[in-house]
Amino acid sequence: MDASINRKDQLAMLLNEFNETPEINLAAALRPCIDVERWIQEIIDARPYAAVEEIFKTANDAAAPFTAEEVNSALAHHPRIGERLSGASTEAALSSAEQSTIDPADTMTAAALRSGNVAYEEKFGQVFLIRALGRSPEEILSALHERLENPPHTERLIIAEQLREIALLRLKAVVNA
Repeated sequence: MDASINRKDQLAMLLNEFNETPEINLAAALRPCIDVERWIQEIIDARPYAAVEEIFKTANDAAAPFTAEEVNSALAHHPRIGERLSGASTEAALSSAEQSTIDPADTMTAAALRSGNVAYEEKFGQVFLIRALGRSPEEILSALHERLENPPHTERLIIAEQLREIALLRLKAVVNA
């Protein structure tokens, strides 16, 4: 019983902080989730939230769908799969954590990802994007090869969905921080 009360108190504090944080500070905290101004603003404008789950519902709804321009803008902030963003930014830390199952010292996987990334970029003109968190290198490579068979329209829909999944996972990290 004591643990559930403690969890409820923690959620209430998180919710109050989220609701009361100045807009400019909250926007800065949300931007590493996905740098899409409309998405950020919709989450901020829906405050105050009565429950933490409402934050995630609003974020999910705002991300479905992202426009082509929003997808292109967001892709500019994502490294190739198998590569790491440099620096000490929140976005770099989140990206590194998401790709933690990919061992940079595994030369076979690194070469396969490089080759797949090149083929993908040649076909689609943009980086291959996948929600890497919770996926093994083998699953990522398999998805990369499968998606190379997609027509551009199908791939754009998949990328938008992957961005939504990444944004929501990152939002959970931000809200729980």
